[in-house]
Amino acid sequence: MKYILDYDAYRNTAIEAISEGQVLLKNDYGVLPFKKGSVISVFGRMQFHYYKSGLGSGGMVNVKKVTGILDALEESNDVKIYEPLKKIYKLWDKEHPLEVGCGWGADPWSQAEYDIEEEAVADAAANSDTALVIIARTAGEDQDNVDKEGAFKLYAEELSTLKKVRKAFSKVVVVLNIGNIVDFSFMDEVNPDAVLIAWQGGMVGGYGTAKVLLGEVSPSGHLPVSVAYELEDYASSSTFGRTEDLFYEEDIYVGYRYFETAAKDKVRFPFGYGLSYTEFSIEPLDIKVDITSDGVKISQTVEVMNKGRFDGKEVVMQFVSAPMGKMGKPSKVLTAFTKTKLLKPGEKQVVSLVSVARDFASFDDAGALGLGTAWVLEKGGYSVLVGADVRETSYSGSFVLEKDICLEKLESAMAPVRSFERMKAVVCDMPDDIPFMIKEKVPTRKVSMSKKRDERIPKAIPMTGDKGYKLLDVKNGKVSMDDFVAQFSKDELVSIVRGEGMGSPRVTAGTAAAYGGVTDSIEAKGVPACCCDDGPSGMRLDTGALAFSLPSGFLLASTFNTELIEKLYQFTSVEMVKNNVDNLLGPGMNIHRHPLNGRNFEYFSEDPLLTGAMATAMLKGLHYAGVTGTVKHFAGNNQETKRHFVDSVISERALREIYLRGFEITVKEGVADSFMTTYGSLNGTWTSSCYDLNTVILRDQWGFKGIVMTDWWAMTSEEGGKGERNNFAAMVRAQNDLYMVCPDSSQNKHGDNIEEALEKGTLTIAELQRCAKNICGQAMNMYAFERLIGNPAEIETNDTDDSFKEEELDVEYVNAGKDFTLDLSDREFKGGDEILLGFDFETMGMCKIAITASSELGELAQLPVSVFYSGKVYGVYTFNGTGGKPMTIEKDMFVHSRHAVFKLYTPVNGLKLVNIRFKFF
Repeated sequence: MKYILDYDAYRNTAIEAISEGQVLLKNDYGVLPFKKGSVISVFGRMQFHYYKSGLGSGGMVNVKKVTGILDALEESNDVKIYEPLKKIYKLWDKEHPLEVGCGWGADPWSQAEYDIEEEAVADAAANSDTALVIIARTAGEDQDNVDKEGAFKLYAEELSTLKKVRKAFSKVVVVLNIGNIVDFSFMDEVNPDAVLIAWQGGMVGGYGTAKVLLGEVSPSGHLPVSVAYELEDYASSSTFGRTEDLFYEEDIYVGYRYFETAAKDKVRFPFGYGLSYTEFSIEPLDIKVDITSDGVKISQTVEVMNKGRFDGKEVVMQFVSAPMGKMGKPSKVLTAFTKTKLLKPGEKQVVSLVSVARDFASFDDAGALGLGTAWVLEKGGYSVLVGADVRETSYSGSFVLEKDICLEKLESAMAPVRSFERMKAVVCDMPDDIPFMIKEKVPTRKVSMSKKRDERIPKAIPMTGDKGYKLLDVKNGKVSMDDFVAQFSKDELVSIVRGEGMGSPRVTAGTAAAYGGVTDSIEAKGVPACCCDDGPSGMRLDTGALAFSLPSGFLLASTFNTELIEKLYQFTSVEMVKNNVDNLLGPGMNIHRHPLNGRNFEYFSEDPLLTGAMATAMLKGLHYAGVTGTVKHFAGNNQETKRHFVDSVISERALREIYLRGFEITVKEGVADSFMTTYGSLNGTWTSSCYDLNTVILRDQWGFKGIVMTDWWAMTSEEGGKGERNNFAAMVRAQNDLYMVCPDSSQNKHGDNIEEALEKGTLTIAELQRCAKNICGQAMNMYAFERLIGNPAEIETNDTDDSFKEEELDVEYVNAGKDFTLDLSDREFKGGDEILLGFDFETMGMCKIAITASSELGELAQLPVSVFYSGKVYGVYTFNGTGGKPMTIEKDMFVHSRHAVFKLYTPVNGLKLVNIRFKFF
């Protein structure tokens, strides 16, 4: 196998995707694009600090350089930046350093802003043509956004600056470098001429935004969410953020499904909204509706014409409006979409849209139609609509079903155990037939998951001992997977369900986990140690190794261009092979239930079909070079607040139609082979241990073939029981194959209960064998397998600007006991130097980390040493001059992985390291 990793083409494809994901909300008087040669005054300190991604595991990618919007504009030479204003901001920025968080999830999501003086604004207005105001927010894991200044709302200083700029300038453009939507009421208060959402575009994000601002590309991004006027307008607002019982009372009425049905007047920007520099007409042509006893298929063609003056692309969406019927339904749902090629002024293109019954069917969890628990189409009239967004649509055609149709009858699974009331849309027998919302009781679980499991325990494969079979023999069809797994001893079966990490020495240093060949004896059977790494916005390599930082999922969904996303992730696929990474932990597929979810930047949309299509494209791209991605978080992880503990209570209908649907699409498209469950509980049981979720729905009903892993250090539980981190038996019974992660898969240092459960009979060897078959079957198709059998890929790289040229990183792991000191006196440590230290810890948990150093500088000297762990700063040790005598500073820290890489960094000269000591409590 030979692949070319052309970083130049990688960059250009990313920039193309970023450009297509820019969403233009307003452009009065054609203020954008900037006129060539014009002078631009840039306001906002974040012009120097572009947010390439959100925080947490989804964005921790090491890069040499991030190109922001200002950088790209200056490089273009098409416009001039007003330098006196830039100098004012540069000085203020230097005098007011960015706030930097210390530890996981501790970084601020915004930065204090300069309330610039009116005189400076007036000077800029007198000497430039247009004001560009850059406002930035990031987002991240482990916390949600809040409805406060500097978070969802603008800082008072930001609003003040906008008002001063509006007063002084005739042309005002606002660009939002954001990971999630914000409060757009500033548009009413300030009335800027143009507003562009730039999202977070990764390491080359500024180039993509600049291409749109300069008119090299006409914006073609469309909102993958609805934007309401007020937070309380969202149907989920009454329960979002709860810390215990999180009832999804809005049920299926998420995003536009609610607004277009019952609250159109609450919407500022509808789902799919996005302006262009040109104008398009969208005209339905032919439509064909095939109705059979098994369902419906809709095929139509649509003509798109560029009627404006710029080249551009347009998105075409198909919606179906179903009869309200007995069940109640949204007024319309997205059933298909596509994007045109680049159309020149006057050029036309005919596009095709196809949808099937499941794209607009309802899941009857109450048996309202008398057809059992099933996917159904209710009798009545259906309308087909097309347009560029959910609001501006044209009628394409209609059809009538004379009777209810059962598309697929299914065993009920994952119904809630506690009753609550949910929204339901109904209509009166009035001429206008306007829907309104009532409440109805949610059906609850009739058969326990434990009963289903007890009735369906697989038969054990007789254990044969080692017969010399290798996994390659299974791959070549010489032996069955059953015969291969029959060789596994009890110890090997116990070990293989323990993912090892973080930073397992069996795989690429600084990555998240190893799975598969996690012991010598398992690897000797030809099972590779597959490497998992955090994603999806690029590879997180905690050694400091460089990787390509990709645009956020929110931005990618805004492109509505699945072909482009697949192409982009083909480059990522080759980059992963180059780094011996087999499984990127993404795409993130949770639904945008509410705009304050801290991790929305990583997820695609409020719509499940768009979510499923984008994830499918990403996975297809990753499969290009024989690697894969893990779809996450399965399922119902739609807020970060108390995500380890909160119980999400969701009806089976809402799960099937909204929160599981995107995941189902990736399985039915044949691209998903790796799932990750959530941290939290869903309908009374932690998802890692849900038999209904991981076996009944995922495998039995959808036909999934692959692995399921927990999130890192997730809790497990008995059905309806409390969460605990050592109940691996419950996880295995549910057919969640892998616990992520354990410090050493060959030893039970973490104290799981597998062997105890085997002795008690609450877990069977057969269930462990089932997990082993899933793991080996998936590993057999990974690039790691090719490496193990001596068929590594040859990678040729091309990188004209050396963005990814780096020194070879060689981390040697040192065995470290409970009280361990490492001598550093022979290490040179100058300003800008980094020292990588690898440790194989005997234990984990809370410890004191003490650094001893000396300096000949004066006592007022400030000599900071930053300690990075898991890719984050976990402590800054600031020394002063010590007169040459050793001085020790210690801090408490939690070490969560046995195989750990630490990085020491200092920005200044004058400090001599003596040693570093780890003392565990």
